[in-house]
Amino acid sequence: MFCSHGAGHTVKWDQVRDHMHLDTGWGRPKEPEFTAPTPREMARRAGGYISSLAQDKELMAIFERTYGPLKKDPRRAFRPVEKPAAQAAAPQPQGPEYLLVDGYNIIFAWPDLKELARQNLEAARQRLTDILCNYQGFARCEVILVFDAYKVKGNPGTVEKLHNISVVYTKEAETADMYIEKVTHQLGRKHRVRVASSDGLEQIIILGAGAMRLSARAFREEVDAAEKAIRSYLAGEE
Repeated sequence: MFCSHGAGHTVKWDQVRDHMHLDTGWGRPKEPEFTAPTPREMARRAGGYISSLAQDKELMAIFERTYGPLKKDPRRAFRPVEKPAAQAAAPQPQGPEYLLVDGYNIIFAWPDLKELARQNLEAARQRLTDILCNYQGFARCEVILVFDAYKVKGNPGTVEKLHNISVVYTKEAETADMYIEKVTHQLGRKHRVRVASSDGLEQIIILGAGAMRLSARAFREEVDAAEKAIRSYLAGEE
């Protein structure tokens, strides 16, 4: 099958993405709004995450690989954050928020992980997993990390609960895009869903399912902000 692409030129169906023009936004579903947490909320999340580490030695090990050894018992690390003046509560989505992460897309979009992947792809996957474990503990959303394994012949696909996140390797002939699209449609009916990926076509698809898109760059900014909040909270405990 071929698609028309200008006068006298055709493009094979599997090459359409390579020949797409810049997205004008015309006809695109309206993007759901996302409100960034306040500094007070960031501090509360940091304290909550640190205090929860006493319950999980493996998460504690991941945390300390990133931030170094805790100087105090994590159960005593949480300090109350001053409550803001009473305000009308904004309506909250039902159930947990989900974050789906296109693993290889993020690895090759973040310079440090891309460089690590050139040397050792498994190390880059492990590093991203550690980052997401810390992020989940901070953000308290359901994180699903998806890796393409569609070229592995006979691969049935796997879904593994690793510490506090889910790690998916897609089955043969199923790309990360396909898996994320399917799960976004399923979860988006009842939950708020965000998808971290800089794949332009995938972003359009997930918007059509009512999910929020999160570019690799924007997601890195969120991760960096979470790490900054945690380090700031730890500095206040010294």
